[in-house]
Amino acid sequence: MPQVTVHDDRYKWVALTNTTLGVFVAVINSSIILISLPAIFRGIGINPLLPGNVGYLLWLLMGFLLVMAVLVISLGRLGDIVGRVRIFNLGFAVFTIASILLALDPFHAGSGAIWLVLWRLVQGVGGAMIFANASAILVDAFPVGQRGLAMGINQVAAIGGTFIGLILGGVLSVVDWRLIFWVSVPFGLIGTVWSYLSLRDSGVRTAATIDWWGNLTFAVGLTSVLVGIVYGIEPHGGSSMGWTSPLVLSAFTIGVVLLFAFFVIENKIASPMIDLRLFRIRAFFMGSGAGFLMAVARGGLQFMLIIWLQGIWLPLHGYNYSDTPLWAGIFLLPLTVGFLIAGPLSGYLSDRHGARILSTAGLGMFALSFLGLLFVPTNFSYWVFALLVFANGVGGGMFSAPNSAAVMNSVPPEQRGGAAGIQAALMNTGMVLSIGVFFSLMIVGLTKTLPSAMYKGLTAHGVALARASTVAHTPVVSSLFSSFLGFNPLKSLLVSPSLSRVNHVQWGTLTGKHFFPSLLQSPFHHGLIIVFSTAIAISVIGALFSAFRGERYFHQPVTANEVVSELASTSSGLPGEIALDSEVVR
Repeated sequence: MPQVTVHDDRYKWVALTNTTLGVFVAVINSSIILISLPAIFRGIGINPLLPGNVGYLLWLLMGFLLVMAVLVISLGRLGDIVGRVRIFNLGFAVFTIASILLALDPFHAGSGAIWLVLWRLVQGVGGAMIFANASAILVDAFPVGQRGLAMGINQVAAIGGTFIGLILGGVLSVVDWRLIFWVSVPFGLIGTVWSYLSLRDSGVRTAATIDWWGNLTFAVGLTSVLVGIVYGIEPHGGSSMGWTSPLVLSAFTIGVVLLFAFFVIENKIASPMIDLRLFRIRAFFMGSGAGFLMAVARGGLQFMLIIWLQGIWLPLHGYNYSDTPLWAGIFLLPLTVGFLIAGPLSGYLSDRHGARILSTAGLGMFALSFLGLLFVPTNFSYWVFALLVFANGVGGGMFSAPNSAAVMNSVPPEQRGGAAGIQAALMNTGMVLSIGVFFSLMIVGLTKTLPSAMYKGLTAHGVALARASTVAHTPVVSSLFSSFLGFNPLKSLLVSPSLSRVNHVQWGTLTGKHFFPSLLQSPFHHGLIIVFSTAIAISVIGALFSAFRGERYFHQPVTANEVVSELASTSSGLPGEIALDSEVVR
């Protein structure tokens, strides 16, 4: 007979509310900085277009995600050993302290940027503690028949927080850039105190020693690979990107060697950081693979849409560059709304019908939305764009909650923390990888078309040939990041009317709202075709993973009431086969 566990009906909602608050606050901080970077760079006195400052920009963007990706598995496994709630509570406290210190940055210029980067990394440690254990705490608290709904609400907070962060960052950065860090502090304080007072460890603990060698090789190996991705995007020497630089090649080599050593270690020790036998569970392996591919496809989408709106569409429609961050967040609301509608509903339906159909259909809709965006002109009609990004959000919501619940249901209770850590690591690694892949593809596309378009446009408006050639051959990544920041780079690149040999009327045209976006729109659309075609291919492969996940699968132990509930549901015309570990209940 399956082992019987007891679920407290009141406590499960306390656990859901608390973990959702933690995930929501952490995710907001991963996206709020996207919109606020122009205000941050102005506040600490840094010109983002100078080559040496691109690294600050990349680390502020990706450092948080990198730390999360590296640490979530270790911290999830640690939660299995010492208690998931204990690690979760500590994560809230670390996150809050880091938010306070970020807001109190006492330095300027490079020193101010380094302070922010370092404390963003610490903030990522707190976020990893929260993410690594939130799903496991939920699965411990909820019975099988309600986990999809719980995971759906939690996933809505996670993805919805991403887009709320965009709007919040746009509003707060107009007032003071420090507010984007202060805003997390009251929620962090409330969450820290509340979690210590209300949460309890109801899950199964594993009596095991910490896998120090596994943790070390995984952390250093994955860090090395992700650092290589960060620096691969930066220009190197005369190249528009640094993928062939000694630093990047060395980072990838060290990373691959150490990750290979990690897998060897995990297969040989008694208490591994990752129990690789989990990947023998079909539902876990296929669901994890689909989730990783979804993260890769989705991660770069957000950045491409922000560049599209802030750098091209909004200026072409008369918005000031200083206002574009806020309006980009507002115009992306259909994406958030689509996810908010589909996430909880799909989670609820997956509790009754399983994850396979919903998740596979969600990834299919996700791919179709990218296909639709391929045919949208750069200067689009907003309602067509809104409908497509809404469909993208619906597809993401249909996939995420059912898939997460199915993956967590498939693992032994004593390994839920480690499994949750694996899911969070795959998601964050996928996002960092996605940024590297999609930015690189976009840069490749722009490199082929932007310099010639810029040279022709500048000379047609009277810029001296030598100056036009110099500006046109500025590294493409600078133009891309300036668009990402909602910043017109031509005033800085052309320097002055006299140096460019243009009159004041021509200077006003060149540095106005429309000239640079008009130059960028055709090359950018060429890059979008490459990026979105890649996203379609990744989404389709992810859908295949989801489709081949097998029948509904629940790993023992489950409650006696859950078995009765599932049997009752099958007698009312719902799916009639549910796997319980090695048994099948009909």
